[in-house]
Parts: sequence; C-alpha cells; structure tokens
Amino acid sequence: MKKAAIPLQLTVGWLRESYASGLLTPEDVIAEIVQRSISDAGMNIWITPPSMASIKPYLERLAGLDPADAPLWGIPFAIKDNIDVAGVPTTAGCETFAYTPQEHASVVERLVAAGAIPLGKTNLDQFATGLVGTRSPYGEAHNSLRPELISGGSSSGSAVAVARGQAVFSLGTDTAGSGRVPAALNGLVGYKPSLGSWPVKGVVPACASLDCVTVFANSLEDALVVDSIARGIDENDPWSRYVPRQEAGLPAKICLPKQPVDFYGPFAEKYEDAWQAAVKRIEQLNIPIAYVDYELFSDAAAILYDGPWVAERWADLKDFIEANPEVTFPVTEQILRSGAAARHDATSVFSALHKLQAYKLEARKLLQDAVLVMPTCGGTWTREQVRQDPIRTNSDMGRYTNHCNLLDLCAVAVPAGLADERLPFGITLFALAENEHLINEAARSFVNEGERTVEAGNAAGNENAQAVVDDTLALTAQTSANEIGAASDPVEEMIVVAVCGLHMRGYPLEKQMNGLHARFIREARSAPRYKLVKLPTTPAKPGMIKQLQGGASIELELWEMSPAAFGTFTSLIPAPLGIGKVELNDGSEVSGFVCEAYAAANAEDITAYGGWRHIPQV
Repeated sequence: MKKAAIPLQLTVGWLRESYASGLLTPEDVIAEIVQRSISDAGMNIWITPPSMASIKPYLERLAGLDPADAPLWGIPFAIKDNIDVAGVPTTAGCETFAYTPQEHASVVERLVAAGAIPLGKTNLDQFATGLVGTRSPYGEAHNSLRPELISGGSSSGSAVAVARGQAVFSLGTDTAGSGRVPAALNGLVGYKPSLGSWPVKGVVPACASLDCVTVFANSLEDALVVDSIARGIDENDPWSRYVPRQEAGLPAKICLPKQPVDFYGPFAEKYEDAWQAAVKRIEQLNIPIAYVDYELFSDAAAILYDGPWVAERWADLKDFIEANPEVTFPVTEQILRSGAAARHDATSVFSALHKLQAYKLEARKLLQDAVLVMPTCGGTWTREQVRQDPIRTNSDMGRYTNHCNLLDLCAVAVPAGLADERLPFGITLFALAENEHLINEAARSFVNEGERTVEAGNAAGNENAQAVVDDTLALTAQTSANEIGAASDPVEEMIVVAVCGLHMRGYPLEKQMNGLHARFIREARSAPRYKLVKLPTTPAKPGMIKQLQGGASIELELWEMSPAAFGTFTSLIPAPLGIGKVELNDGSEVSGFVCEAYAAANAEDITAYGGWRHIPQV
C-alpha cells in the first residue's frame, strides 16, 4: 500500500484517520517533520530541533499504547523552551541559564501519557519577556508567511512550527499575550485557559502569579482536545486550581468596545478594515451585542508593566542576572532590571492589588454570561522596525492582551480573515475564568460564519462564486478524508500540478491546496519559454504565457492531488487563467497554470523577476 501525502496543515483528526487506515505511520510523519525543520532552518523556529534519534524512544513506546485509549497516539507536538522536557536542556532563550531536567513539566507528562510525541524545544523571546519574537540570541523567529514581519512572541517558535507544518500543535506560555499574539500573526488558533486550570509545574516563571501554559493549533477542535488532556489539578503545583469546563453554550451577549479601536504599525488602515469586517461577521451570529466602555480593560492592562508586577519577574531572575551580567539579551535585561526600581516597594504592591481588585469586580459584573471580543493585535511591525524601537513596538503588541490574566479571564484567539496579502488578522474572545465554554461556542460560531462568507482577497470580485468555493472546499476536504480510509492505492492516481502564484506556500490560496489535501512536492522551474505578467485583478496574480520565441525560466512549486480534487481545483480557476500543460526545465510536462495570451495587453510584464516571490510588494 502506498503512503498518503502529508499536507502542510496537520490536524489530530486527519493523522488519526491516516494511522488507522494504514496509509501512514508515526515514523513517516516524524521523518517529514524533520525534513521540513531542516528546510526551514533559517527561520529560527527551533532551539533544540526535532531529530529521529531523540524522538525514537517516544515512537517505540507507542507499541505499548492502544490508540483507542490514547487520544493523541502518534500526534507530534512542539514545546516552548521554557517548559521542561525530560533529558532535553531548558534554556528559556539563554544558553548560560540552561539546565537539563530529569522529568517532564506536568502538562508535557500528561500529553505524552496520551500518546503525543514531543518533537523538540522552540525559540522564544528570552525569559518569555516580549511579544515580538525578536528578543532571542538564537535568532529572530521569522513570520511563517512574510519573513520581513515579526512572528509575535514570546511563544514565537511554537506558533511558527505549527504554521509551517512542523507540528500538529505546540505548547506556549502566556503572561501578557504570548499565547495569542503569535497565533494572530501566523493564522492559528491560540487557546489560553483560565489561570491554574493547566498546571505550570516545570515551567520557568516569567510572572508566576499570572503565567499560563497555552496551545497553538490549526483548529479550535484540536486545541480543545489538548485542553481536555492538559486540564486538571496538580497536587504538587501551588498555582494549580480546579476550573472545570462546563457544557457547551453560547453567551447571553457579545461585548464590543464602544470607543473606536486604535490601530498601529505599517498596516494600521488594513487592520482597521479587517476589524470592521470581523464586527460585521459578529453581527450575523444572532447573539445580542452590547457596546461597552473599554477603559476598564485598558486601565487594567496598564498596571502590568507600569505597576509592580515587573518586580515579580525580577524576584525570580535577579540572582541569575546579577551573577551573570550582560549575558542576557540587552533589551531583556533592561526590562528585567526595571523591576528593581525603588518605586516597586511594598506599598506600591498593595496599592496595585487593591486597584486591580476593583477592576476585577467591574469586569465580573460586565462579563456575567457574556464574551468580550477585541482584535488580538491592533497591527504588526517589520522586524527592522522592532530593532529600531524595541520597547514601544513591543508595548503596542500588548494593547489588547495585557489585561487578560490580571482580570482572571480565559481567552481564545481565532483567525478572522486577511488584513492584506499573506497578513492574517485575528480576534480574541474573553470570558470569566469559569466560562471557557462561552468563548469556545462563540468562537466556533464565528469561525463557522466565516466559512460561509468571502475572505478578503481570495476571489476576483465574485462574492457568490467565493461562497461556493468555500463550501466546495469544505465538502471536498471531508470527502478526501473519507477516501483516505477507503482507497487501496490512492497515490498511483495523484496528479502533479505546477503553481506559480497565490497557491504557493505562504500565500492566501495555499488554503485551497490544503483543503483539497494536496501535497507540496518540491520547488521547480519552467523551461525558458515563458512570459510572466502581473494581472490587474484584486488581488493581483501572475499569468504564465508560453512564447514561440524567447521567454524565461519561471520559479514554480509542484504539488500533487487526487483526480477528484483536481477536478474541483480546475473548476475554481477564473479567466483568463486556466490549466494546461507546463513545460519544466528538464523537458518534462505537468499540469499547471497557464494564461490566455490576450491578458498580456493590459498586464505588467514581470518576466525579469523570474518568479512571483521576487515581485516587490506583490
């Protein structure tokens, strides 16, 4: 029996079906992940990357587990490098600080017991101090879609690992937004459970009274599977508490800010447009909406870094910092040392606690049986902009996240379309600690509504056609999953397709390829006989036109998909594009995108760039 193709977007359900049908083994999946991590080494995702040698013991122990009793049997996951994995150094992003634990952190132990496979340790903003993903001596973690932009922090590597198909899910931590900001910037779900509901034993503290372990995943369903296993009291964890998940239910109302939301950064206007589109989608959920004063939450957020909680970070790390001056990342040390300021005395601590207690009371009244929705981020920055102004840019990233743990709220960050090409936008839903069921159901309703609406930039102006596309992709994905279990030899029928634009990895229509269970094979080049034009569509897209004489070799990606998926795929392609035969530079031919010659009359000739990835500001 031939092996199943492994998609870029990995999910628990798809892998379990593939294992059950015999089309894949965990060894197959790990081998692919190791190769992907090597290919993406320049993105600085990992501190301790996955390797077959280190993962082998976890693969071998699967033989003693019944998949029926192990809900995460063979599911690979990544771990932020401030969370302990037995026998693997924990660095917290600082080599001098590193130690090698003898046992797993509590959450890792629970996941491994359920059959999950720990892959390695991911990059982070050093000592989990930052929301940008650039504060690491192990390199700046690149955004999974646009490498010039920040990935978000501090759980940067954990998010990018999932977004790049190198883990099904990953663990992060969240004190001020570190489990939500990277989710938004990389198009993922970021689930932040209530304080204490997941144990933090075996986690390097950032701000111990506010720290949470979190999960990044490609779907809310996968995040909740992880939550069901990680949740529960650890009797050896002083921060652990009993926070049960209640039965599913929608909130009595959704709270939105009555004040205009502030946006920042080079994409501020596009973020504002994306927020307005998200609000319209929320209004279609048939849940009552209340417009509330957001000052309560912004005032609470201001306490985090303007108040004495920065001294809590210093309390945990001062001995190391003072014993090892200038070993830490410069901006990290600056922030940590600010916790030693004389103004953070006992009086300031109690004054802040009393003020916060009043805020908590107001929040409890406001959010009784309700969910608050805000943008996860009000913008983003290029990595260069963060280097030039590291404090202000980092502070901006926490505007709509910092209040959460201070007010004892739970939160889930979910994708909400695109703000611009390869620029995901996300929202976060907040609720009281005991009301995680409300954010879950409201988030599920929002995502489901989004599947029935047009995502910005994914169609050439035909809204009805895009709705059909989304529904068709959802149906085809389910059909393909069913066929995986029934087909005896699916790979023999796979069709190779050459793509040259928005369907390539990292571009908006990659989701169509993943939805059709297409598999990326390799990068390639066309024969030197093509003209490449930039079509005047919204969004812009390339057209390859074969020339009788002249032309150039164009960069391509080769994917493969089933005949059924190929039929659906071709039906979605708008004129003047179509599918024909594309000649590769080795003389072979494959199916691929071609463009009718008449389109060149009103299009920009971009042949000289040699490929869509090289076009400035595409």
